[in-house]
Amino acid sequence: MNLRILLLPGDGVGAEVTRAAVGVLEAVARKFGHTLALSEGLIGGVAIHKTGSPLPEDTVNKALAADATLLGAVGSPEFDQAPPDKRPEKGLLGLRKVLEVFANLRPVKMWPALVESSPLKNQIVEGTDMIIVRELTGGLYYGEPRGVDGDRAVNTMVYTRREIERVARKAFQLARARRKKVTSVDKSNVIENSQLWRRVVTEVAGEFPDVALDHLLVDNCAMQLVLNPRRFDVVLTENMFGDILSDEAAVLAGSIGMLPSASLGESKGLYEPVHGSAPNIAGQNKANPLGAIGSAAAMLDYTFGLAKEAAAVNEAMGRVLDSGRVTADLKPKGAPATTEQVGRAVCEAL
Repeated sequence: MNLRILLLPGDGVGAEVTRAAVGVLEAVARKFGHTLALSEGLIGGVAIHKTGSPLPEDTVNKALAADATLLGAVGSPEFDQAPPDKRPEKGLLGLRKVLEVFANLRPVKMWPALVESSPLKNQIVEGTDMIIVRELTGGLYYGEPRGVDGDRAVNTMVYTRREIERVARKAFQLARARRKKVTSVDKSNVIENSQLWRRVVTEVAGEFPDVALDHLLVDNCAMQLVLNPRRFDVVLTENMFGDILSDEAAVLAGSIGMLPSASLGESKGLYEPVHGSAPNIAGQNKANPLGAIGSAAAMLDYTFGLAKEAAAVNEAMGRVLDSGRVTADLKPKGAPATTEQVGRAVCEAL
């Protein structure tokens, strides 16, 4: 198979972790007889410096031409005081909208070798294996009106039935292939938007009689994630709640550097590690590349339908974790490995 992939290394550690992920994709292509058609574009702060825009037109065109996009990271402190349309994150939001990727999948798995890396007790995090499905193109991040007018600021949370239905169906489809349970998260006791969310999700559940559905208020869900994470299989929620809860869930995996993500639409896929640009360690070969490598594995599975290849990458990651050749964030017993060494170890394990 010919895999047409756009690479967007972006800012900070993005270039380093993307390089490691590409090395793994090249190893997969050699092992399984595929070809890679790789292109590269600019996004975020580096794009602002070179083109004046966080999402140049050239990047948009390349993303639309590719089957899937692998993103490193966006963000830089130097833009903290810039207007919203001149911030690196605007490029990521714009790319999601252009590709019409409405469902963000964030797998959260406690690998046996990392139980000691979590700040939570072993007996709480052992066996954690969930996917957080976050609606990605609606809610407060995109709703209108929005803006700051002197001493008054406004953001609008908007969802339509169609937006809720399509992301809910994605969650139920995923659950059907897992442990057949969806937990829908909202704030329906005080937010009318959430009341529509709960009603529509309940209706969609009727299409999946083999999948169990329960509802949690977002504050209770935040608590249950650290009290009893094994109760969750597929967690379905709107944009802002999903953004917050998935970062909280990073402690369950031992490090935010472990978390991959997949953003899916009807035809396109955008894949990126959950961690940010980490400017404090950028260029030092210290960043954990396993979130980016896991994102590449998700790309093989969800966009290209290469489940065997994706499983091989995940198994290779597991062997590397068992070996202890990991970066400093995973608290290795010996000297920490570099970004490059971890990427090479995954290739060797393949």
